[in-house]
Amino acid sequence: MISPRHPRAESLRIRERLLDHFRDGVVAEAGLFAHGRGEAFDYLLGESTPPATFRALDAAAASLLIAKHPVISVNGNTAALVPNDIVRLAEIVGARIEVNLYYRSLNREQAIQKLLEEAGASNILGVGEKASMTLPEIQSERRRVDPEGIGIADVVLVPLEDGDRTEALVKCGKKVIAIDLNPLSRTARFASITIVDNVVRTMPTLVERSRKLKSEDRTKLDNISLSFDNRSNLRDTLMLINRRLGQLAEDVDF
Repeated sequence: MISPRHPRAESLRIRERLLDHFRDGVVAEAGLFAHGRGEAFDYLLGESTPPATFRALDAAAASLLIAKHPVISVNGNTAALVPNDIVRLAEIVGARIEVNLYYRSLNREQAIQKLLEEAGASNILGVGEKASMTLPEIQSERRRVDPEGIGIADVVLVPLEDGDRTEALVKCGKKVIAIDLNPLSRTARFASITIVDNVVRTMPTLVERSRKLKSEDRTKLDNISLSFDNRSNLRDTLMLINRRLGQLAEDVDF
């Protein structure tokens, strides 16, 4: 039992959720390590959404809303942490949901499919033989995609992604929206739009921003999407981290 008074209560609850879904086959062992690595960067951000990230969230929402074939790519950690938000976002922007895994097995794909269906999703792509198309330049199992999903997508949301597939998707002419706590990662640098934040904060906010922007006209959405500068946004986030490190160094009591 986690005490609500524990200073790391929310972090511990998230870890327990990942462990529970590791046991039921949704989360891979490597996903646990990836989460720990991400938490380290969350400390540097002050465990709050950076100001620059709100620009990325609006650009992401606008891009998903104007897309012809938007797809939300889901791995084990994302399904374990934010299944309800994935389904809500897909409904608002008219996106398909596709399972895509590095450590791929039919049992694991089906476990993730079940979790998403329990959250209200239907017709999940990328499970089993549906992932019959391959992306060039990728050697891992993540090269396998659904021809009715990522295969024809023009905009792909890839939470907690690996850099090689992000790069490959961009080379295929797709706009890639990444969610990554590490602004220095290959994923963050190769993506079209990088949301530097914890996925448990990002997804509810992205749902909210998409719902609000859905009533705007196409011209405004185009302007929001096209005016976004990912490199500049990453630079602003790195400068924030640099300032925080300086402040923390001054506050340390040796």
